[in-house]
Amino acid sequence: MIYIDVSAAAHSRAGLGRYSARIAQEMATLNPGRVTLFHNGGSHLSLPSGLSALPRRTVRPGYKPWRMAILLAHLGRVSFRHLLPQAGLFHSTEHLLFPLADVPTVLTAHDLIFRLFPAYHKKLNYWYLNMAMPLFCRRATHIIAVSQATKRDLVRHYGLDPVKISVVYEAAAPHFRPPPAGDVQRVRRNYGLPDHFLLHIGTIEPRKNLSRLLAALQILRRDRPDLHLVLAGASGWLTDAFFADLERTGLQDAVHILGWVPDDDLPAVIAAADLAVQPSLYEGFGLPILEHMACGQVVTASRAGSHPEVGGAAAAYFDPWDAAEMAYVIRRLLQDVDEVHHRRALGRAQAGRFSWSRAAQETQAIYHRLLGE
Repeated sequence: MIYIDVSAAAHSRAGLGRYSARIAQEMATLNPGRVTLFHNGGSHLSLPSGLSALPRRTVRPGYKPWRMAILLAHLGRVSFRHLLPQAGLFHSTEHLLFPLADVPTVLTAHDLIFRLFPAYHKKLNYWYLNMAMPLFCRRATHIIAVSQATKRDLVRHYGLDPVKISVVYEAAAPHFRPPPAGDVQRVRRNYGLPDHFLLHIGTIEPRKNLSRLLAALQILRRDRPDLHLVLAGASGWLTDAFFADLERTGLQDAVHILGWVPDDDLPAVIAAADLAVQPSLYEGFGLPILEHMACGQVVTASRAGSHPEVGGAAAAYFDPWDAAEMAYVIRRLLQDVDEVHHRRALGRAQAGRFSWSRAAQETQAIYHRLLGE
């Protein structure tokens, strides 16, 4: 039996939840009757529709108690194999590895942001991940990194053998495609979207660099007072500085915070924007870049972490620490119609280079190798 931990999907944890749900769905298709899902938090939690028919096992503890139980079990060399009957392989899709004896394990590593930017994490989370992740990486039979950038970080910071790490890219879900005009009109009306706006998709947290995006917006509005900013994503952690900057800049009326937007509405929200901006200081993958491009939207992004790896030649890049350069690149794209058309075509081609089918085949090859099949 192949067990896949989909706790991130059960708890709706942004990008990690998308990854765990999609990879579990694909692996269940490739391995009919062999995949069982696992998640913490109890069986009352609902899963995305594509996973609801699959068998699953759960434990009651919530996120924090369960994480601590996992770490203590690893430190004490206690196996949790009794929780997973007939386990032949276990795949953790987030940074939490089940302690198992004599069962091959796969750990997906998304990033080492907690190590690279410790000030941008809550102290308890920083402490936990810095203690646990090196241990999980050593104990895992094999590691999947979601980008070459993440693989380099794992090798550099943890001294891991590169042979132990396979890069398997994510992809935009199939529903991310250019939407009908009627859908765009509907979301404009339902969300009260302005006529002209920049769009950022992602959790509000320090690493997303939204305060510098506010500074860039200030510069842009000197000659484009009709330009707004729309933020689509949940409010995360350590957000006080961002909201203080929002008040200090006086941009409250120009910044629209939508919160979490349902997947069904996202393509139309993306298409309604003038331009997508992803200014993050670091990303392990940066899935919104592909989601924007698959919907026909042009993306400007920071040249940090995996962004150039994911966006390729289709995205227009800037230094994430330089608000003036950010504003310059955004202004250029807002004014140059020919460049926008060119990058839109490049973006659709770039998004097409990534697919969940390919990710599933590459993950399946890892499973087969570990299972000796």
